[in-house]
Amino acid sequence: MSGFPIKYCCMVMRVSCDCNGCYRKIRRIILNMKEIETHLIEKQHNRVYVCGRFRPADVAIKMRKKMKRRVEILDVEEESAGTGDQMRQLTTHFSPQPIARISLQPTAHVFQ
Repeated sequence: MSGFPIKYCCMVMRVSCDCNGCYRKIRRIILNMKEIETHLIEKQHNRVYVCGRFRPADVAIKMRKKMKRRVEILDVEEESAGTGDQMRQLTTHFSPQPIARISLQPTAHVFQ
């Protein structure tokens, strides 16, 4: 979508996950995205951690369109080479304030 280069990064998103059906839907959407290598879904905290070669905004927009729910990007960390240690760092450290909120209205694609 955008002209930014695709880099290996890890991202934390907040997605409303009310029931097991929502959890399964999030998991199915993530598994169908070829660019995502690893993922972790925390149902209790409504957080989704994903790592791979992608543009964070593109993944969040795709998740929002398929889930029909608001998606907030909490943290994005870019790496030059893909390492498994990045997922552990993200699960222990994240910013509580959302970086971006992506909702169903097209005018709400405002990055802070």
